Amino acid sequence: MNKVKVGLIGYGFSGAVFHAPILKALDQFEIKKVVSSKRDKVFEEVGAVEVTEELEDVLNDREIELIIITTPNRYHYDMAKRSLLAGKNVILEKPMVLDSKQGEELIQLAKEKKLMLSVYQNRRWDNDFLTIKELIKNESLGTMNTFIAHYDRFNPKPNQLWRERKEKGAGTLYDLGSHLIDQALHLFGEPQEVFCDLWNQREASVVDDYFHLILGYQRMRVILHSGSIVKQQGPKYLLHGSKGSFIKYGEDRQAEDLMDGKSPVGENWGADKPEWHGTLYVNEGGQPFEKKVKTVPGSYPSYYEGIYNCLRGQGQNPVPAEEGLATIRIIETAVKSSKQKGVVRLY
Repeated sequence: MNKVKVGLIGYGFSGAVFHAPILKALDQFEIKKVVSSKRDKVFEEVGAVEVTEELEDVLNDREIELIIITTPNRYHYDMAKRSLLAGKNVILEKPMVLDSKQGEELIQLAKEKKLMLSVYQNRRWDNDFLTIKELIKNESLGTMNTFIAHYDRFNPKPNQLWRERKEKGAGTLYDLGSHLIDQALHLFGEPQEVFCDLWNQREASVVDDYFHLILGYQRMRVILHSGSIVKQQGPKYLLHGSKGSFIKYGEDRQAEDLMDGKSPVGENWGADKPEWHGTLYVNEGGQPFEKKVKTVPGSYPSYYEGIYNCLRGQGQNPVPAEEGLATIRIIETAVKSSKQKGVVRLY
């Protein structure tokens, strides 16, 4: 097999949990070098790879064709630009960049160099989202009127990690909002208007830790919500359409399983708990009817399988940079809406 040799940039939570274990489990990839100061941790978890603290050591390696950037958001643009200039294909952890200008420049550079530029939006392969995607495709709910998605946490005291510091690209909207916005755009495309209530609710918080974001699509509304002080969570998704409703509790467990060291391959990978299967409420024969909908298995490895096919000329980029840029533009619009305390029309 013509393996893709990889340079993994960063070995924090994202690199260690969401990237390295999947790359190790797939025969199509080989992690050749890792940029990290955590040498012992990399050796223990990844194995016999070269560990360096210098990006240039990876960029100068002619065997490496794919750079995966999992560093804090503020480094994404510069590292991606240097990687593209060095002739490397690039995957950027979400959010793609800090602002749309940076994204536009990287996209243009990738086109000029004829290189792949992708954004790691793994939550497109969550089991609950795959199930919703299938229901919408099959028109099980008829014409969609309302789509509600929550990404809540109970973290009442801010920590000292970079996502909680006062810097551009930190905060809940860039972090969790990137997932929810990407899912909405993937399903419904660009909205006509945006309204956002963005706030830092926790007493010591210096970045946004709450948002309520509404995307307007003619007669349909997409409502995306996240809070950091939610002890008892409600439904993750609520969908309402002309034929009925779908309600889904619980969260995909792939992230938790990866943190527990489980292999991301095998028959039961990405399976949902039976008690978390969603409920479909419709009318059949003029009578109200409800039924459980078995959750489609989640599959984070599918993203990387798509990357391999793209690099070998056998498929499309699973998350093109243009789609990552679209998410950044919605984030920028949401921030503008919150500051103006009003609706911002896109067209």
